[in-house]
Amino acid sequence: MKRKLTEIAGWLQAKGQRMEDVTVTGVSIDSRTVKKGDLFIPFRGEQVNGHQYVERAIANGAFASLWLTDEPNPPADVPLLFVEDSELALQSMARAYRDELQCKIIGITGSNGKTSTKDLVASVLGPSFDVRKTEGNFNNELGLPLTMLSLEEETEFAVLEMGMSGFGEISFLSKLAKPHYVVITNIGEAHMQDLGSREGIAKAKFEIIDGLQQGGQLYYDGDEPLLRSLVEQHPGLQAIAFGYGKENDLVLEAIETGDEGSRFTVAGLLTGDYSIPVYGTHQVKNALAALLLAKEVAVSEETICAALRGAKLTDMRMQPVVTADGSLFINDAYNAAPTSMRAALDFIDDTQLRKEKWLVLGDMLELGEDEQRYHVELAERILPMDLKGILLYGSRMKWLYDELQKRGTTARLVWSENDYAPLVKVLHTFAGKDSIVLLKGSRGMALEHVLNAITGEADKE
Repeated sequence: MKRKLTEIAGWLQAKGQRMEDVTVTGVSIDSRTVKKGDLFIPFRGEQVNGHQYVERAIANGAFASLWLTDEPNPPADVPLLFVEDSELALQSMARAYRDELQCKIIGITGSNGKTSTKDLVASVLGPSFDVRKTEGNFNNELGLPLTMLSLEEETEFAVLEMGMSGFGEISFLSKLAKPHYVVITNIGEAHMQDLGSREGIAKAKFEIIDGLQQGGQLYYDGDEPLLRSLVEQHPGLQAIAFGYGKENDLVLEAIETGDEGSRFTVAGLLTGDYSIPVYGTHQVKNALAALLLAKEVAVSEETICAALRGAKLTDMRMQPVVTADGSLFINDAYNAAPTSMRAALDFIDDTQLRKEKWLVLGDMLELGEDEQRYHVELAERILPMDLKGILLYGSRMKWLYDELQKRGTTARLVWSENDYAPLVKVLHTFAGKDSIVLLKGSRGMALEHVLNAITGEADKE
C-alpha cells in the first residue's frame, strides 16, 4: 500500500493533524518491527496501551500513527489520524484498499492443511504471476487486514489463509477479502469445544463462500460428506470436488513415497503424474487444490510439474529432517487434531523409508468435552502398527499411555507430562540410521524442541 495520509483519512472519515505531504507505505501494529514509511496502529488492552509506543514507532521510522479519540495527550508534533476503534479502523483500511486492487484473491480455509495448501497454490502460480500469500499465521481479524494492506498494487494473485475459532469469523474475513476462488481443505475436530460438532465446524468453514465474488469457484474435499451436503444446499454455487472418491471432479488414483517426497497420479479434470517434496497422503490431497487452481488460470502443464516438485512448504508440516546419526524425522509438530493425527499415523504405518518406526506424540488441544475419548481412540490405530517406540508428551497423552499399557504393546512406551528430556534420552540411545521418527502434536506442545535437542539446535535458542 502506498497512499497519502489524507487519502487514508478519507477512507476512515477521520480527522487528523500534520497530515499534509505524508505518504504511507505500510502498516504496523508493533513498534519494535515498524518499517520506514509505516502507519502505526496502537491497540489499547487490559495490560498494555499501545499509545505509549507511538513516539517510539515514529523514532523507528513510522511516518504517522492512529490515535483513539478518547485517549488523552496526543503528541502535537506527530502526524496522527483520530479514530474511535483501532481494530475497526484497520479493517476499514483493508476494505477500502481491497476495493482499489485489481488482483485475484484466493481464500483458503479448513481444519487442517490451510498453510500447506496456501504454500502449494503460491508455488504453482508463482512462476507465471506476481503472487503474494499470507505470511505466518496472519489469518484472523487482525492478520488478514494486515496481509491485505501489505499487498503491492502490481500483485496479480493473493493467496489468503482464513482461520477461525467460532461462527461468523470466516464469513467476516471472506466478505472483507471478496475472493474470486475459495478452497476448503477438510473438516476435522479442531475447535470442537467452540462449535459443538463436526457439523458445526463444517458450517463455520463453509462461511468462506459468503464473500465469494459472482462467478467465483469453490474447490473442496469431496470425500467429506458434510461438505457435499452443504454444496448441495447451494445449487447455484460453482463447486469443484477433489479427493479419492471416483465421484470427485479430480480423483487421486495412486501415491508412492520416495526419498524426495510423494509421487501421485490423478484423473478427471486433469490427468497425469506429479510429485511434491513432502510426505503424507493428506499433503498430496492439498496439492490437488493447487492443481485445479493452476488449471483454471491456464498455467502450463510443464510449469505446474516443475513448481510442485520445487515447492517450499512452511516448516513443521510433514517436513523431512535427517539428523547426524542418519535418523529421518518427520516434523509435523505445527498442529494436531484427530483427523490430521490419523493421517500422519497412516503415513508412518505405510512408509518403507526406514524399517524402525517411532512415534513422538503430543497432546491434541481444543477438542472440548470429548478430548479424553479422542486421545484414547488413537490406541486403535497405533496398536496394529509395527513400532520400535511410542513416546508421549503432555497431560492428555496420559490417557493414551494408560490405554496402551492396559492393552499391551511390544513397542518401547514412554510418557512425560512436561519434560522433553526423557523422550530425547530414549531417541539418543535407541534411534539411528534405520529409524523414522514422527513428531506430531498441537502447537502448544512445541514438540520441535525434541528435534532441536537431537540436532543441537536447542543450544542456539
